[in-house]
Amino acid sequence: MQSIAELEAKLAEPSEQLIAEMASLEGDVLVLGVGGKMGPSLAKLAVNALRRAGARNRVIGVSRFSNEETRKDLEAAGVETISCNLLDDQQLHQLPDARNIIYMAGNKFGTTGNEDFTWAMNAYLPGRVAEKYRNSRIVVFSSGNVYPFSPPGLGGVSESCGPEPKGEYAQSCLGRERIFEYFSKQYSMPMVIFRLNYAIDLRYGVLLEIAKSVMNERPIRLEMGHANVIWQGDANEMALRCLSHCESPPRTINITGPETMSVRWAAAEMGKRFGKEPVVEGTESDTALLSNAAQSFQLFGYPRVSLLQMVDWVAEWVRAGGHTLNKPTHFQERKGKF
Repeated sequence: MQSIAELEAKLAEPSEQLIAEMASLEGDVLVLGVGGKMGPSLAKLAVNALRRAGARNRVIGVSRFSNEETRKDLEAAGVETISCNLLDDQQLHQLPDARNIIYMAGNKFGTTGNEDFTWAMNAYLPGRVAEKYRNSRIVVFSSGNVYPFSPPGLGGVSESCGPEPKGEYAQSCLGRERIFEYFSKQYSMPMVIFRLNYAIDLRYGVLLEIAKSVMNERPIRLEMGHANVIWQGDANEMALRCLSHCESPPRTINITGPETMSVRWAAAEMGKRFGKEPVVEGTESDTALLSNAAQSFQLFGYPRVSLLQMVDWVAEWVRAGGHTLNKPTHFQERKGKF
């Protein structure tokens, strides 16, 4: 992939399984918070899958759309768009009804010093949305940050592990889950809690941050010595396929890749591709933020894009000077301050 257009086309390429499931989907798909890192590619993927299925369901993307180019790009791809401040009750209740909701709205970066807004977005707004869409099914994007750290040798924590969020961002994510859970039980609303970490795009993500550090000979801290990653296209596909697995009370599904990836290993792999020796600092801690996504593989199969394929693509993108977003993951954060 040598251009953003090629990357976007790859991200929006549906599998035959997704096409088959979208063919039987009843109702329109409404994506709340479509303007974020993953929203545009998810909405385009939904449009492409529905078209390939011969279905006429609409895909509607809702965001403030601070970037007008994002809106134009979505509309050109067949996504209907609505500009809306979701925290404004009047604007929220003017949104159209839809049978299928992908809830991607939230706040993470800039939480420190702006905690009130983070809690409003992550824990107050879900209640307002749940009231509005009490007759819909909802896939709720959440985060693996709600889990405790665990030893890498255990392969990550499963959905049966109780949450132990570190810091206000992770706490507010758990708040989002609990509010949706409450309304799911109150109204028998089918839901999936979609606990994701970490999605990879060539323009952002854990592998990009490692690759840029190796390329520019900047030190890589090893305290958070392991991580999980998944190709953004695979994560988006699983989110759409979760519409068929919504339940009340909500079903929780971990979404990430199958490997417990060593940061040291990833740096070495980037070093091979760049002909450079990675600069590392510190040593691996005994624990890391890791999820076990075995349930998702049982439901959806393994991700189509492998870890080594992601490493190759990211290395090629960095070497070619491809466009990147200034949106670091802060995957090395161990105290929950975002």
